Amino acid sequence: MRGRTLLQFPFAVALPLVAIVGRPNTGKSTIFNRILGKRIAIVSDIPGTTRDHIAGKVESEDVDYLLVDTGGMGGGTEDTDFEDDVEAQSTLAVEHADVIVLVLSGREELTSSDHAVAEVLRRRKRKHVPIIVIVNKIDNPAKIEEILPQYYELGIGDVLIPLSAAHGSGFGALADAIRSGLKKLHFAKATGSDEAADAPRVAIVGKPNVGKSSIVNALMSDPQRAVSPRIVSDIPGTTRDAVDTAIRHDGKDFIFVDTAGIKRKKEAKPGLETLAYFRSVRAIAEADVAVLVLDGSGPLTRQDKRIAQIALEEGKGLIIAVNKSDVMIPEQRKNAANDVLTDLPFCRFAPVIVCSSKTRDGLVKLFELIEMVQRNRRRRIPTQELHEWYEQNMRSQPMAELKGSKHITQADEPVPTFVIFVKEPKRVKASELRFLESRLRSTFAFEGTPVRWITKGPKEKGAGSK
Repeated sequence: MRGRTLLQFPFAVALPLVAIVGRPNTGKSTIFNRILGKRIAIVSDIPGTTRDHIAGKVESEDVDYLLVDTGGMGGGTEDTDFEDDVEAQSTLAVEHADVIVLVLSGREELTSSDHAVAEVLRRRKRKHVPIIVIVNKIDNPAKIEEILPQYYELGIGDVLIPLSAAHGSGFGALADAIRSGLKKLHFAKATGSDEAADAPRVAIVGKPNVGKSSIVNALMSDPQRAVSPRIVSDIPGTTRDAVDTAIRHDGKDFIFVDTAGIKRKKEAKPGLETLAYFRSVRAIAEADVAVLVLDGSGPLTRQDKRIAQIALEEGKGLIIAVNKSDVMIPEQRKNAANDVLTDLPFCRFAPVIVCSSKTRDGLVKLFELIEMVQRNRRRRIPTQELHEWYEQNMRSQPMAELKGSKHITQADEPVPTFVIFVKEPKRVKASELRFLESRLRSTFAFEGTPVRWITKGPKEKGAGSK
């Protein structure tokens, strides 16, 4: 199988790429979601909803591939300021695709935008790449033969398939056509383990317009950024979906998920922004590590604190990135880390970097911190060593309930979780567990990861978290 430059997608570089393209509002995202069997791309009647590449891995018996949902091409969106950027990103997907799925709407005649997209495909796709033309929104099979001939006018495509994304018809033929096209190009199912299977998954989170996409761009190598940059704008809300970016640094893979800015629920507008909010929360839930991006040029806000709390409630590793150091005065840069942890006392275990997505200053350290936090999330302390530590730290403490405990162990959980067996779990105070956590971190570190405690009674089958 041929090699591939690492693009803005979260899987091994050797997978072939199948790009879904077309003018806005033809049903590309609905088709994408149907094929993957889960809702990844935001679906809306508003043209231009998908602004960035959304990618998912599709597995079959004979060939696996990356399916990419692109932003609409050929104009026709309400966000005219972004049309050029979205078109450029979609064109990049066309240039690197191994199979192209062109989606047309079966509810209307061909438009000038459809012809514009077809012209882009003629000029920009590689010559050997097959095009599968999908006529979507054909909900009445009886009219198929009547309406299909007009779509041949485009004079493009190797296969034409009628389909209804809403009803699910035609997807078997589409799946067969994609696999057939890939196999003709000698792609086959990969053997062995996925190169990125153990790569840490890192959610870049924060309020809108703090520089999340700019940080992902800055972390990419120059060749990768030239191929698949993230759209960046001063307009808050540019990123609506959570988008995966695979980046290799020092021979190791990292999966960065650039999320839509999380607004307070009462500030989020109905519709797309609400969907984007929940998509960002979901991205945190599915990540290993969250990087909370703060605007170093302004004060910490209540929303910054809430986002950090979401990451901790989900048990994720946490790194705080104070961005825009290039506009901070020297005294601000010097005190930034201490000031942030003073304002976020419940995040004192989190490493802080002061950085600039514009100059890349301080950003390279992020890879090292992610690896450290990931190691700490997976660390297990042997029970014997835990017992010795516990006995030593309880000797002079007036905590009768905890002092009388005879057993402590680390649970088999993705978040470092410690179980203490005591006579009366309800009598253990939260302040006593905070003291234990402080001592635990001073001995075993656990930088960047939350720690959880469970107290159990001698005959208790369940667990009471504190």
